Amino acid sequence: MGLLEEFWHHKYWLPPGATWEDMKESADIHYPKPQDLLLCIPGALILIIIRYIFERTIALPLGRRLGVSNRPRPKAQPNATLEDFYNLVGRTPKEGDLISLAKQNDLPVKKVEAWFRHRRAQDRPRLMKKFCEASWRFTFYFTSFFSGLALLYDKPWFWDHTVCWLSFPQQPLLPALGWFYLLELSFYCSLVATLPFDVKRKDFKEQIIHHIATITLIFVSYCANLIRFGMIVMLVHDASDYILELAKMLHYMKWKWVCEAVFVVFAVVFISSRLVIFPLMSLPPQSEGNCSSPLILLKTWCDSSSK
Repeated sequence: MGLLEEFWHHKYWLPPGATWEDMKESADIHYPKPQDLLLCIPGALILIIIRYIFERTIALPLGRRLGVSNRPRPKAQPNATLEDFYNLVGRTPKEGDLISLAKQNDLPVKKVEAWFRHRRAQDRPRLMKKFCEASWRFTFYFTSFFSGLALLYDKPWFWDHTVCWLSFPQQPLLPALGWFYLLELSFYCSLVATLPFDVKRKDFKEQIIHHIATITLIFVSYCANLIRFGMIVMLVHDASDYILELAKMLHYMKWKWVCEAVFVVFAVVFISSRLVIFPLMSLPPQSEGNCSSPLILLKTWCDSSSK
């Protein structure tokens, strides 16, 4: 058995007793195929193009209209020696380096220190760039969450997660869910591709790890036909993301009190969705009559309230 055949062996992907033969397609029934996910490559490129257009035609004018402005920063005077040190050696020279550079340029040490301080300030991301990036992520997460909610609202396995495992893995793929999965995968691939050009934050390495882990989970769950449960997991995680991006936008707009209120909402939704609902979803099915799904309890309450 070759390495590829071993990798795709059903014992790694499907529950005991199930094989890939159980998921043969017919004219009316389709199952997830790994090659479907290759569409994430053009999908990511399309999203990058859409983002570029969105940030320049919508987010940038919106930011200006809402009062987002870049703070004026002092510019460092052109100096080839200091510029070479800044780019090749380091952005924050040590005391010995400062003295050496001061002698080479016939400048006081304090002026060399000021030059590096101004030069670092020039490279810091502008407030408008942060606003545009947050606007794009807010727009995507908002659209993704509510479109996913619309897709799943009438599905019985959305409200009772135990239904996710009925007849698994012989669960035909609904085209809308397949495209939603592909959209999510394309988005995270686009984030990885644009990370070097986006605002570089202190958690840059953690962001890379997070995006790669997310891409891996989407890939694995799609190939193993865990679409139903995977959709619920993505929706639960997306529930708070757009609120956080909205809070960032308000922060850049300097709407302090509104920003703080939205952040409180984010904290409540984050804690309830990721630390309450998600762990309860992961519990094993209980005996009949004891529903362990918090979502079906929520639906029961909504239905009774509407009567």
